[in-house]
Amino acid sequence: MYETITIKLLDKMGSDDTVVNAARVSFAKEASQYSHDQNARLINYLATHNHWSPFAHCTLQFHIKAPVFVARQLAKHQVGFAWNEVSRRYVDHTPTFWEPGGAWRAKADNKKQGSSEDIIPNYMGIQKIYSEMIAASAAVYDTMLASGVCPEQARSVLPQGMMTEWYWTGSLYGFSRVCKLRLDPHAQLECQLVAKGIDAACREAFPISWSVLNGQVD
Repeated sequence: MYETITIKLLDKMGSDDTVVNAARVSFAKEASQYSHDQNARLINYLATHNHWSPFAHCTLQFHIKAPVFVARQLAKHQVGFAWNEVSRRYVDHTPTFWEPGGAWRAKADNKKQGSSEDIIPNYMGIQKIYSEMIAASAAVYDTMLASGVCPEQARSVLPQGMMTEWYWTGSLYGFSRVCKLRLDPHAQLECQLVAKGIDAACREAFPISWSVLNGQVD
């Protein structure tokens, strides 16, 4: 019934040389005509001076599973991205749900921050209530479907803790902005988990570009 957040890189297009070639085409040149160090310095220059378009020629596609409340936060990143998500209008199997990895966090004193690092003392009691609610909502959902209710209406009883999944495709530059915002300590922890998975994949696929973008994208 329960699942964890997962991030899987499905495909990518381009490399650090793609960034270089996109920049050097202005002079009818390409990466192969320069040394590795020269190309690395160019990538650093592009990021430092906010020349973003060469980084937009590299793309990545992820398959992500996360609870609905996390997906809705991340879906705010729209410019330059494509997002296709499983639809409960058509899918009617019993859903899976998220549960916290070890603890329920306490409310933060600062209203601008969603939670603190403190764990509520009655964790097990809250976990029991949560599990009972999940089981009840899943049972009601299945009963509604068995009674002939269409999936697009029956889904209304499912909570935000339900797991969803989507394909997320975007440019290297776009994902660098996602990670800069969602890796911030003030971002929701569950969104940070997704960003960490994206960060690891981008760092491996585009080591030079990612190292400079991560520190210098606005």
